[in-house]
Amino acid sequence: MMFRKLNLNEVNRAKTTIDGAAGKSINVAKVLKALGESPLAVGFIGGARGERLRKALQERGIECQFVEVQEPTRQCIILLDEFNRTQTELVEESRPVPASDYQRLEAIVRERIKSLRAVIMSGTLTPGGPADFYMRMAQIANSSGALSIVDAQGSVLAEALRAQPGVVKPNREELAVSLGRELSNENQIISAMRDLCERGAARVVVTSGEEPVLAFDGRSIWRILPPRITALNPIGSGDAFTAALAWRLLRGDDLGQASRWGAAAGAGNALTTLAGEVKVADVERLARAVAIEKIS
Repeated sequence: MMFRKLNLNEVNRAKTTIDGAAGKSINVAKVLKALGESPLAVGFIGGARGERLRKALQERGIECQFVEVQEPTRQCIILLDEFNRTQTELVEESRPVPASDYQRLEAIVRERIKSLRAVIMSGTLTPGGPADFYMRMAQIANSSGALSIVDAQGSVLAEALRAQPGVVKPNREELAVSLGRELSNENQIISAMRDLCERGAARVVVTSGEEPVLAFDGRSIWRILPPRITALNPIGSGDAFTAALAWRLLRGDDLGQASRWGAAAGAGNALTTLAGEVKVADVERLARAVAIEKIS
């Protein structure tokens, strides 16, 4: 919902309301599709909202194979304030699902893995979900020769490191929460990235909104400076980054160059009203404005 100006404790009339399919993994799939790839979206859906989500993806030509669960797919509302340039998220919490549903989801990944070049694990699990789920997915990907990318935090990230994922991509806040320590400067972030590599990550990328991105492949460190833009809605920019990062790594780019395209996609996402709605022309234009430095 977009407002010219949002005032608390008052009647607010929306300038416009737009419905869309979103969520971290869904955003990744949409951006990959926009970049010319053929993603497969998997996960849980339930109820009428779940069916609308499935239909929205199918209309975009995005293949999906969901596990249908009893609990309804959650709804999130974003309030955009044009005057103050703020974005307020009203997020409905997800509900628990039985362990058997996770087993069904794992079976889908095992069934489809031979046709996949990458497996991207993005977002939080349902309450009470198995903390080692992403670890198992990364193991499946690695054993098949697919690139495994984990965008998670906390115990789920810690467990996933045991599988030695190809890339771990938290943002600065998620990394600080996961390691239980303050990350207030670049040196502390780099130290934390080295820590993740020592624990099993092959490569680590840490995003930080409009601030520089840091990327570490176990040998080299890059600092990537995103282009300066006037953001309309930055929600989903981290997901767009992840999608473009995977896209370029699969094309043979090193981690620094892949992160340059990730930063461009993240900025491109912020120029749109809905999350995961990047335009290829914007990504290509913004990629030329991304500065990249190798840190000695």
